[in-house]
Amino acid sequence: MSLINTEVKPFKATAFHNGKFVPVSNEDLKGKWSVLIFMPAAFTFNCPTEVEDAADNYAEFQKAGAEVYIVTTDTHFSHKVWHETSPAVGKAQFPLVGDPTHTLTRAFDIHIDEEGLALRGTFIIDPQGVIKTMEVHDNAIARDVKETLRKLKAAQFVASHPGEVCPAKWQEGANTIKPSLDLVGKI
Repeated sequence: MSLINTEVKPFKATAFHNGKFVPVSNEDLKGKWSVLIFMPAAFTFNCPTEVEDAADNYAEFQKAGAEVYIVTTDTHFSHKVWHETSPAVGKAQFPLVGDPTHTLTRAFDIHIDEEGLALRGTFIIDPQGVIKTMEVHDNAIARDVKETLRKLKAAQFVASHPGEVCPAKWQEGANTIKPSLDLVGKI
C-alpha cells in the first residue's frame, strides 16, 4: 500500500538543531510544509553530500514555507558530532533527526531490516501532516535536492489550485493543465 495521501503516523524523536538537542514529533510537521530526507547513517560517504546540497538550498525551502528534516538511524548525539566534524554537514541549519529505534524508518516503510539502516527516501508532507510525494531508491544513488524543491512547489501549487495538475518538468510559474473531457487525446 502506498503512503501517498496518508497521514504521518505519530512519532517522537530527538534532533540536533542549531547547537541544541530538540524534540521533534509528527505534530511539528503540521501547520507548514515539511520535507523529510532519510539517509542510511551519519559518517557515510554519500550522506554528507546530500546534507550539503540541502543546506545550500535551505533558503529556497524556507522561502517556500517548508522545513527540512534530515533523518538517519543514528542518535542525536552522533548528529552533533557529525555536524561538528564534517564541513559539509556543518552547513546544516535544519534539524538532524535521530531514529535509533527505527520508528520513523519503519513508519515510512524504508527500513532495511538486515542492516538496521534506512533507504534513501524523500517525503514531502503538507501542512495537515499528509504525505504528498515520496521517492525511495538505492543507497548508492544520491539525490538532487533541486528536484525535491521542484516537487515541493508543484505540491504547493496543486494544493492551492484544485482542479489543476502540473505536467512533466513543470517549474514554478509555468503553465499547468486543467483536466477536461476536451483534452482527452489532444495532449
